[in-house]
Amino acid sequence: MRINTTFLLLGVIPLWVSCAPPPIALAPVGPGPFAGGSSSIGTGDLQVFSGLVEENDDQNQEGNGAGRVWYQHTGYDIYDAQGELVERVDNTVGHYAISPRLVSLPPGNYTVRARASDWVRVKVPVIIERGRTTTVHLDEEWEPPAGTPKTEVVSAPDGNPVGWRADLPPKR
Repeated sequence: MRINTTFLLLGVIPLWVSCAPPPIALAPVGPGPFAGGSSSIGTGDLQVFSGLVEENDDQNQEGNGAGRVWYQHTGYDIYDAQGELVERVDNTVGHYAISPRLVSLPPGNYTVRARASDWVRVKVPVIIERGRTTTVHLDEEWEPPAGTPKTEVVSAPDGNPVGWRADLPPKR
């Protein structure tokens, strides 16, 4: 019986994968309109607040409550304008840290493929500019400043703000 179950799973898994919906495509996100620079000379920075996943130190002790629980942003992939993989980002800065990793990139157009909240996959075009930071918010935790026109913000299909439109001029 165990062999039949294995063959059944081997047949069903490819079917599940082929039925997975394509990632949701969003409008291009760029650096915010406010002054805020990159820490790297000649490059720009990208920070992606991807969906959160629960982590713990239970060490497979069957949930006896001994492990500490925390949340971290899920990893994501960065592609260049030609669709070539540039980097797979392990989106953590430390074992217990919730902050996402800051990635330095040469200026240009990229695409981020990441998980948003509720494990929805998204595809976000991003613009990296020299000396500036582009931030993408997929965890439903960001709100633009009060009074910000909706025309300056990229939103997900559910209306949650994701980041600043790519064509905004910097404000000083």
